[in-house]
Amino acid sequence: MTFGRTALSLLLSVSLVACGGGGGSSTPPATGGGGGGTPTPSPSPTPTPSACGLRAQQDFADQVLNEWYLFPDLLANANPAAFNNLDDYLDARVAPARAQNRDRFFTFATSIAEENALINSGSSAGFGIRLSYDTANRRLFVVEAYEGASGLAAGLDRGSEITAIGTSSATLQTVSSLFASGGAQNVANALGPSTQGTTRVLRFTQPDGTVIERSITKTDFALDPVSNRYGAVILNDGGKKVGYLNLRTFIIADASNQLRAAYGQFAAQGVTELILDFRYNGGGLVDVADTMGDLMGGGRVGQVWSRTVLRPSKAAENETRTFRTEATAIAPTRIAIITTGASASASEIVANSLIPYLGNNSALVGANSFGKPVGQFGFDLAACDLRVRAVAFQTVNANNQGEYYSGLASVMPNTCRAGDDITRPLGDPREASIAAALDFLGGRACTPITSSATTSGLQQGQSARQGLGLPEREMLQPHRPNAAQRELPGLY
Repeated sequence: MTFGRTALSLLLSVSLVACGGGGGSSTPPATGGGGGGTPTPSPSPTPTPSACGLRAQQDFADQVLNEWYLFPDLLANANPAAFNNLDDYLDARVAPARAQNRDRFFTFATSIAEENALINSGSSAGFGIRLSYDTANRRLFVVEAYEGASGLAAGLDRGSEITAIGTSSATLQTVSSLFASGGAQNVANALGPSTQGTTRVLRFTQPDGTVIERSITKTDFALDPVSNRYGAVILNDGGKKVGYLNLRTFIIADASNQLRAAYGQFAAQGVTELILDFRYNGGGLVDVADTMGDLMGGGRVGQVWSRTVLRPSKAAENETRTFRTEATAIAPTRIAIITTGASASASEIVANSLIPYLGNNSALVGANSFGKPVGQFGFDLAACDLRVRAVAFQTVNANNQGEYYSGLASVMPNTCRAGDDITRPLGDPREASIAAALDFLGGRACTPITSSATTSGLQQGQSARQGLGLPEREMLQPHRPNAAQRELPGLY
């Protein structure tokens, strides 16, 4: 078993690499602890049935859980012979924790090579679009499109509605019929595997009513964390400069450098009020979340940013992360953080860690977040290309607060309910959530987000949209997402 200390935060994934709170994953601590960092890619192994059979993988997973799982009292016994795959076995073992809303598919198995490639290459294969669906009316919408990908080149962008999917024009099936016959998983299946060269014919309607039918091929595309269209923008709110930052993911290692460039723009313009848009950000590397904190730590170097807390038997691995010097750091005076039920892990770490320093000058805007104050380490069985991501730690802020399993709305000093208006581009001050964020920063009134200790962030987000007269939407996620989809919900 090898351990590597890396902070990753994922919406639904974990490995013995440290994953951030609120939906993150990371490599396991090295012997004797150690600082953060991206795991070194392992050579692609050639598994042999005798060494890498299902029972051997289950035994490895048991070793990991029994020694490292954050909630040892919430592990169930399970008969290995009753399962034909490792993920179902892991689900059974952590079922008691899931029943208490503490491990909602955060513990899972993945490929070492696939995950390391995602982190280090910053790319994936697909159309380069992120999809959400209207649960009541069975409608499928593009909420975000990546620059340089085949989807955007074909005309798919925020607000496009996909109405039919097929392998050819002759085999098109309507999205409504796909939902009716097999739900969201059926729609995900119809879109095909995330492999380069996969082609689908899509019929879609643009916001202006134009109907387009195109054959689109999946290609490799860059998962650029900060869009060059709307990622870092300075908004003018009645003569006041407000920095708007949309971070798509924390999982790409280069996100730290892109954040430094964005905050450099803000610093050069004297920006002290920020909108952090994490509305579809499922998490990623804890290291990136820490860097983001440093970039908002002007005047706070040496003070506590966050603490990582493991189970009592692993208390020697607990760590305290303080603000560090960054050349482009600013000292924000007021911050609005946009979230939805798809915002998790490292996104939530950043928001929670800012509370002790900004207090009532901070607000959660949009809908409640997912609720993942725990993180994962990635435990590697290298010879089998197997990484078991297991919930192994909780992240708390400088006030030792981190109990937001029901979403950040339960702990943020202020909340402002707003819809996700896909009829307007991200970065547009007229978009509903951005407009509400500007209202908070400007001292104008807003309607709070309701929170319930028994309701998940995702469910609360849907309820909030209903209360605003908006359709219920959630990200289109397959039952077993790939590494990229775990970090970027709704990615195809």
